[in-house]
Amino acid sequence: MNSCESAYSSVRRRIAAASAASGRGEPVRLLAVGKTKPPEALRELAAQGQTAFGENYVQEALAKQTSLADLDLEWHAIGPLQSNKCRDVARHFDWLQTLDRAKLIGLLARYRPADRAPLNVLIQVNIDDESSKSGCAPGAVAGLAASIGQQPALRLRGLMAIPAPLPDLARRRTAFARMRDIFDRLAASDPSVDTLSMGMSDDFELAIAEGSTMVRIGTALFGPRRPIDP
Repeated sequence: MNSCESAYSSVRRRIAAASAASGRGEPVRLLAVGKTKPPEALRELAAQGQTAFGENYVQEALAKQTSLADLDLEWHAIGPLQSNKCRDVARHFDWLQTLDRAKLIGLLARYRPADRAPLNVLIQVNIDDESSKSGCAPGAVAGLAASIGQQPALRLRGLMAIPAPLPDLARRRTAFARMRDIFDRLAASDPSVDTLSMGMSDDFELAIAEGSTMVRIGTALFGPRRPIDP
């Protein structure tokens, strides 16, 4: 077993064990985050059966999509979205996990090709009110959800969050639990809501314990990221 196979198998086992411990019946989805990694690394993971990939940078993702066009992959945009990137995201991605303001909704709907399925959208919540992070305030979720629901080219699927990376895991767990409460309220009013994306390489088991349905894993699968050229 090579290093890619070993890492992938390890992460899958840990997800399965955390899911079983939480008593959840639904499987937790794994989103492989390929930020700064070459297309070949994603191809190697796809050969192990991974189909869903997340990318932080739109231009980097588009280049990888071209290189991997022969594979049937699902692409998630997971970085902060600027208005001038809405066209590319709407045209070339299956999911956007970082919608955080109303201005983006109309742009995404306008640019989504009519011959493609609706763009799956998650609302990003800044659950710890960090000035350095994107995401809407918890109180803005209902309004954004209603606006997304008015656009046939978009499909609201749920919420995403990146809690503060506090060394105190109890405090981090509290943030995950607050996200689950917001998610449950949203899901109760919209049957299409089924995805709570939270948890990364260093805390995904904690996130699953608090109700995450999708975890975003990069380092645990691909190793440390290389520095980005200035």
